[in-house]
Amino acid sequence: MGKDSVPFLPRQHDEDIVVHTDEFDEAELKRIIRTLNLKVTSQRMAILKALHDGRRHVTAQELYEKLNKDHPDIGFATVYRFLRTLTEGTFVTEVRMGGLPARYELTPKGHHDHLTCVKCGKICEFENRAIESLQEKVANQFGFKLTHHILELYGVCPSCQVKSSEG
Repeated sequence: MGKDSVPFLPRQHDEDIVVHTDEFDEAELKRIIRTLNLKVTSQRMAILKALHDGRRHVTAQELYEKLNKDHPDIGFATVYRFLRTLTEGTFVTEVRMGGLPARYELTPKGHHDHLTCVKCGKICEFENRAIESLQEKVANQFGFKLTHHILELYGVCPSCQVKSSEG
């Protein structure tokens, strides 16, 4: 692995947190669980509330660590299994970045793509109409009808570029 290679993306720092702007009340969170044909339990509600009230783009481990403070009875396997179920039901979006740990967020009501810094882990959300249009054109060219997509772009953020030039 070269000196500039990054074996995994670091965790985001608190100042790089993207907070949810979509609001889901308790009834909506319960509806998500029932839609998956699951029983509403305190553990499932705690996991959904932690996803809702926290930052976006968390790994299963980060979510588990956050939950463990107030809910030591919820194990990592429970968190991971429920995230998988939520992902399969499209209530949670899983972003897989190569062979790196997946990151999860409650599926937002509005679409967005991601730009990730490979040095500090900061994730910027964006939407670009030209890119959206081009994706539709590419899909049409190959006879596909798009159902959804996730666009991930990787680079070095302005802060890390400054730090690199100073070092």
